[in-house]
This record gives sequence, C-alpha cells and structure tokens, in this order.
Amino acid sequence: MNVEKNPPKRTTVIDAIRGFSLLGILMANILIFQYGVYGKDELHLFNPTSWDLIGHDMLKIFVEGSFMPIFSFLFGFSMIKMKDSLTAKGLKFGRNIVRRSILLIILGFLHSLLWEGDILLFYGTITFFLLMFVNRKPKTLMIWGSVFLLLSIGISYGSYNPTPEDAQRMMSYVKETIDLYGTGTYSEIMYHRINSDPLGLPGWVVPIVLFILVPLILGALFLFGMAAAKRGRFMSPGTEKKLYLRYAVICVPVGIAAKTMSVILGTGHTWSTLMQAAGGQILAIGYIYLFAFLYAHSSEKSVIVRSFEAVGRMSLTNYLMQTFICVLIFYGFGIGLFGKLGVLPGILLALMIYTAQAVFSLLILNRFRIGPVEWLLRIGTYWSWSGRPKLRRQQNAAQVHPKTGAPLHKSPQDEITYTAKV
Repeated sequence: MNVEKNPPKRTTVIDAIRGFSLLGILMANILIFQYGVYGKDELHLFNPTSWDLIGHDMLKIFVEGSFMPIFSFLFGFSMIKMKDSLTAKGLKFGRNIVRRSILLIILGFLHSLLWEGDILLFYGTITFFLLMFVNRKPKTLMIWGSVFLLLSIGISYGSYNPTPEDAQRMMSYVKETIDLYGTGTYSEIMYHRINSDPLGLPGWVVPIVLFILVPLILGALFLFGMAAAKRGRFMSPGTEKKLYLRYAVICVPVGIAAKTMSVILGTGHTWSTLMQAAGGQILAIGYIYLFAFLYAHSSEKSVIVRSFEAVGRMSLTNYLMQTFICVLIFYGFGIGLFGKLGVLPGILLALMIYTAQAVFSLLILNRFRIGPVEWLLRIGTYWSWSGRPKLRRQQNAAQVHPKTGAPLHKSPQDEITYTAKV
C-alpha cells in the first residue's frame, strides 16, 4: 500500500456520515448475527427477557431500516463525485465504474458465502441501473427518487400478512437455526441456508424477487444522494447549517413517529409495514442532515469526529471486518453464542466492536492513505498498482514546450489533462 503525505482533499463530512452509518448498520446487523435474518423478527422463539423486548423495539424504531438507506444515499453521492473527478482528469468514467461494479459483485458473492446478510452483491449490481441516471439533472433525479420512494412505501402496505401455514413454516425454520447456527460447522450451516426454504417459494425465485424489490425500496436514496452531489451539498458544511437543520427537524420526528406507530401496531397489522418502510427512509434522510448539522458545529480536532471520519474512509474494510468478527462470536465454528447473548448485551458488544474499529482505523490511516480492502478495490477499478487513475499522456508530444511540457496550442481538453498532470 502506498503512503501519501498529501492526499487529495476529501469531503470529510461524507466520510464522517459514512462512519456513523456503519455504527447503525452494525447495530441492526447484530440482531441478524445472533438471531438470523428471519429469527430477528421471531424473537419469542428465543425466550427473550423484558429487557430484550424493549431493546428490540428501540432498535426497530431508531436503527433498523434507517442506516442502510444512509449508505445507499452515500453510494449515489460518491458515484457522482467519482464521475466528476475522472472527467476533470480527462478520463472515462464508464469503464472504471463497470470494473468497480464487477469487483463489488465478486466481493459480495464471496462475502455471502460467509454470512447471509451481504449487501455488496446488490450494490455492485444496482450500479448498472444507476448508470442511466448519472447524466440527469438534479431536478430529474429528485423526481425519480420521489417516485421510487412512493412506490416502495405503496408496495409495503400489507406485505406481511402470513397465513397459518406460512407462520408454521417460518417457526419450524427458525427453530432449526437455533441449534444449527450455534453448534454447526460451516458446511452444515451453508447446506441449511441453501436447501431450507422459510418462505415457501422456489429457490430460483427468491434472488429474482430480491433484485427487483430491493432496488425499488432503496432506489430513492441512491437518486437523492446523486442529486445532492450534483447540487454541491456537504462541500461546505459551515455555510449549509440552516439547510441541514431544516431537513433534520422535519424528517427526524416524522420518521421516529412513523416507526413508533409501526411497533405499536405490531407486525400483523396491515399498516405496520407501510409505516416502517416510510419511517425508515424518512428517518434516514433526517439522520443524514442531523449528523451534518452536528458535524458543522463540531471541532475538527474532536476525537469522536476523527473516529467517525476514519471508520468512514475505511468503510469497506470495516464492514467486512464486522462480519468476520461476529460470525466467529455467534456461529458454531466459532464461540457459538447464537441466540444466547440477548439484545442489550448484543448492543453493548456492537459498541465495543465499533470502538475497536475506530481505533484500528485511526492507526491505519495515520500511516496509509486508505484501508487495505479499499486499496485492492482501487487497484482493480483503475487497473493501476498505485490505486490511482492513470492520467492520459499528451497525444502529440511535438506540440509541447521542450522544458515545461506545457502544450503550445492548448485546447480545453489539453488544459484539463495538463493541469491534472502537474
């Protein structure tokens, strides 16, 4: 990994928001790690205490469904910033983003072999869908994003209304996982994941449904992030404080109220999933702007701010590290605490893991420019061992100054290329 003394200027508030989102993602995922993708919503099968139930409700209101959308927003934002950076250097965006997408798909597939909650495979795939929007105007992106938001809320209405047979099938599946995930070997757990069906659908249908529904559900935040990047948001937090506060005071209370109502109504109510879907995405937007507002009022020397930034700059490394640590803690081929720790101890464990990651990230970035997985991804994206895009050479060497190398007859494109080279 190359050490860089003077790295290029970054949008540090975006790094910090990304680091903050990883904390929430870990909080939400800790339920999946210790109860399973389906078991986390069937907590009664794990003999929970009253404190477990309270903690579970708090996570559903304040965390679940509201931090992955933040990551989606930042993914769209970063995609536009990557395009702007490459274009300014006279480089092609398409080939680089396609390579990056393919690498994310491969990495996501490998990650899914370790854990069932992978999201990288989806991110790599949805990039091809987002390419249709990279050249659209911010207003167009906001319109399409609003359409996706309304559609995602609409299709969630009454989406969880299982029949008695469905409920029995799900209960049997979760009961099987309780012993298997806590004591089974890696091959036994993988066999169960591949061959067991809690939804009563053919195996080939589930991936198709997910790749149709997930972009529909999260598509709004991707497009909102792209629009924010095109409008130059978050580049100067000190001058955008009023904007941040305006969005935060509207979206945070509305999102929390909707998700609270969802919890009160219960999973069996037809309006519950709609309130959860709407509240989750609205709260995500509120969290983004609330965090940006707090960031704009914080000191750059604050260890908390620097920790969030460091974790965010190494988001891919830290995301994969969270999986590696947690499967070893909860699965049978590790310590085997699956279903045994409890919700509140799980939250404390998540905070401990995140704190350790913050310290690790600060130490790594004190010496290196980026994290190890980010470095490998950049090598594959830019097809360069340095992990940086290769700048184009002057096409006509005879038309440059013999000493300075400056073009004698500079076209606008030559000016861009020469400036990037210098």
